[in-house]
Formats: sequence, structure tokens, C-alpha cells
Amino acid sequence: MIGLPAGTRVWLAAGATDMRRGFDGLAATVQATLHEDPFSGHVFVFRGRKGDRLKVLWWSGDGMCLLAKRLEHGHFVWPSAESGCVHLTSAQLSMLLEGIDWRRPVRTHKPTQA
Repeated sequence: MIGLPAGTRVWLAAGATDMRRGFDGLAATVQATLHEDPFSGHVFVFRGRKGDRLKVLWWSGDGMCLLAKRLEHGHFVWPSAESGCVHLTSAQLSMLLEGIDWRRPVRTHKPTQA
């Protein structure tokens, strides 16, 4: 994952997004639906209808970046709301991009002895 500057917020756009949209279409969605500024330096994440594809839109200061990812198996964990947005931490974004349930991460090791 690309290292994000300190203070960068991550927003998930609830509901499904048309994955045919590119830079301009997603930036328009950020403005119209999320009521945010796509040139703020914050990260905006959109999920496709089937749940196996997502796009990440981010203004890096000198240009717009668009990352697309498709999972070969499974789907991305997404909020059940149909509209609005959800704020994530950068650690939760990393888990989301790996296909991990970012809402309830589970530690892989439990100590057995003190």
C-alpha cells in the first residue's frame, strides 16, 4: 500500500458504485454524494455491485491517483448502509485491500502460557 501522509482520512462510499467511472466520474460522486472535496488529499474508496472490485481515489498534491483492485475469490467487506460514507483508519484500509474483515480483526496468536 502507498504510504499516506499524516492526517489523511479514508472514506468509504456506502452502497455500490458503477465501476466504469474514472477519475472525473468518481470525483463528481465525491462532491455530489459524499459532499467532500476530492482535491482535499483524503482517500475515497468505492465498491462495485458484486463486491469483488473496488476503486480508490486520492489527490496526491500534484495529480489524481486511481487504484483499482479485483479479488479473485470472495468479496470486500462493506458497510450495509445504502448511502453516506464511513471513515476508516489507514490500518483498516490496508485490511480492506487485503480482503480481511476490517470491522472485527482477529489476532492470529493467543498466548497459552504467562
